[in-house]
Amino acid sequence: MSSPQATITPPIPDHSRYIEFAGLHGKDVTEVLKSLKSLELNDQILVGFGPGLVSGLDKSITGLHGFKSLTGPGVEVPATQGDLLCWIRGDDRGEIARLSRVFIRLVASAFRPVRIINGFKYKTGLDLTGYEDGTENPTGDAADAAAFVSGAGHGLDGSSFVAVQQWLHDMDVFDKYSTDDTDDMIGRRQSDNVEFEGSPVSAHVKRTAQESFTPEAFVLRRSMPWSNADGEGLMFVAFGKSFDAYEAQMRRMTGLEDGIVDALFKFSRPISGANYWCPPVSDGRLDLSAIGI
Repeated sequence: MSSPQATITPPIPDHSRYIEFAGLHGKDVTEVLKSLKSLELNDQILVGFGPGLVSGLDKSITGLHGFKSLTGPGVEVPATQGDLLCWIRGDDRGEIARLSRVFIRLVASAFRPVRIINGFKYKTGLDLTGYEDGTENPTGDAADAAAFVSGAGHGLDGSSFVAVQQWLHDMDVFDKYSTDDTDDMIGRRQSDNVEFEGSPVSAHVKRTAQESFTPEAFVLRRSMPWSNADGEGLMFVAFGKSFDAYEAQMRRMTGLEDGIVDALFKFSRPISGANYWCPPVSDGRLDLSAIGI
């Protein structure tokens, strides 16, 4: 019986690395996928497949499609769709680097890395702004119901769809606001993480309140801060039983639902966006029967 990849359910680790790959033109990916299928997975490595990779095999996964770029009032959400995702997580940055090399070599005959971002846990799980990320994440059975496919049959049950975005914060802009102003932007007090009455309609928690959508739009977030020579921000990672909940939230955030843009865009913007299907595992290895491998 297949089950979800073990990296998804645990809370965020101390460190991680996100590697997105593009397929090499004209290369046969079959042998690489067979190698991935034989890879013994644990709770450190997650593997996801983009829609182009799946369609290139003349297969389809119901619900898998490319990331949808959006343009709202004064804001843009770009699509930078990749073919293969590897998320490596753990407590030791050296071990993450080693596993990255192993994975990159494993797929090198058919894929090249196009984006490598190192994530880290900030204090108790805060965004670099000092506000807690993922406060309303579902837990237990509710998390499983939100994040994993069920009732779709062998090879699909236990799989998950994940949206991955790199958000770039302008911390110089953010730091110019008072704490009262930033509390209004987020809709929670930074001091105690409590949602408060009277925040503006553009507050992030109001834009993304999962229970306020029809149907409800619950996702399981596993986002982590990043920082390098190019800037700093948040790697937004949302797992779901489909992309529907994430896309509903993104449309509202960009003002396409009612013309009100999420206040996050005052100091942050996404610079990448990609969708992936994360196959289930069977006996600790990827179950790729849904794509004929």
